[in-house]
Amino acid sequence: MAEQMDARKLMQSAYENRYTWDKSFPGYTADVTLKRDNEVYTGKVRVNSDLSVEVSEVADETAKQEIIGQLREIAIHRIRRTFEETHGKNTFSFGEKDESGAIEVIVGGKAEGDRYKVRNNEVCMVHRHIHGIVVTINTFSSHNTGEGYLSHRYDSIYHDPKTGEQKAPQTDFEDNYEKIGNYFILTQRIIVSAEDEDAPVTEFSFSNVKLLQPAVV
Repeated sequence: MAEQMDARKLMQSAYENRYTWDKSFPGYTADVTLKRDNEVYTGKVRVNSDLSVEVSEVADETAKQEIIGQLREIAIHRIRRTFEETHGKNTFSFGEKDESGAIEVIVGGKAEGDRYKVRNNEVCMVHRHIHGIVVTINTFSSHNTGEGYLSHRYDSIYHDPKTGEQKAPQTDFEDNYEKIGNYFILTQRIIVSAEDEDAPVTEFSFSNVKLLQPAVV
């Protein structure tokens, strides 16, 4: 029981050290550019205070949906929820410590089968069952905002939870942020295939970022 409490405290501390947007987040608008090989698509984006997203003036529908997907993924990770709201029905125990000093945390309860690694008060590995697939994300570097950390360089890979079969190529990411007003906003995401040197690099750039005016109450 004492070990579980210690593992829970370790996980909670790292969870609460993530950078998230507070409840006063007003939303923002930005110009977007999607580049891949010789393809270049531009348009406008809007992330609202409720973290819903809008994309306009993108001529290609597939490119538009890609941008929407990225914005939704970004917004989901900025939602501020308490540790109890997210993990209240889970238990935690220690696994192995790897050569980097990262401590494995094994999840039981509602999210049994999930695993994390924590290093320097940051979650540096996520292994989660999501919608019938297993995603594993390893983080190699992070941005220290002074208000919590943001992942900088990381990779992701998907497997079938029953067979262990790899479902998609491993992908490498690099995220860069700027502080706009009181909030850190993603201004660049670079995505590269880790398994195919000939695969095109995909880059999402967000410029001319402007916070929306808060609603008058």
